[in-house]
Amino acid sequence: MDKINIRLSDIIKRFKFEVVCGQEYLDREIKGGYVSDLLSDVIANSRDGDIWITLQGHPNIIAVAVLNELAGIIIINGHKPDEETIRKAVAEKLPVIISDLPAYELVGRLYKLGIPGLR
Repeated sequence: MDKINIRLSDIIKRFKFEVVCGQEYLDREIKGGYVSDLLSDVIANSRDGDIWITLQGHPNIIAVAVLNELAGIIIINGHKPDEETIRKAVAEKLPVIISDLPAYELVGRLYKLGIPGLR
């Protein structure tokens, strides 16, 4: 599969997402995308460099993202992560982003931009 060459900063500018933390790491390349709210599913099926789309905002999402070396996390529907989640994300140097969009709409836009789900 061809390299897609899209960075976190590209999608933030294009879709006007809110960056909660990790602004200094927005040059990370997005290799693919994964959407799920089930942590065990994300552990089993996401891949390094994926952007993870979820409704979850608790601290365990940071551990999962770090474990699978994800590019970052987008929390949907305008939900805000709790303070402990933000502290852990800062410590792990992980970008956490908020979108007001629902998952279905967000994934469609990212896919249309060229971010694959399969790779």
